[in-house]
Amino acid sequence: MEPIKFEGANVVYGANQPEYKPLPAEKRGNPRTGEVVTCWKLTDEEKALISLTGEIYVSVLTFGNPLQPILVSAIKPETYDPR
Repeated sequence: MEPIKFEGANVVYGANQPEYKPLPAEKRGNPRTGEVVTCWKLTDEEKALISLTGEIYVSVLTFGNPLQPILVSAIKPETYDPR
């Protein structure tokens, strides 16, 4: 699975940091939510495995801080607006 550039991407996290893969992202305007969207391309092998198991795993490094809300989706999400 590789992060890919997509329409709306306006920032690249990890650029010029050789220890990380560049992560294209769309940093959205609501400072209250700090929403960031990324897009990932699956290999044919990953697609076949997900098709068989129906499972994916998401790993988040919290560095001991509270887990932040996350969303995993097959489509680009609309901007989140907590009212």
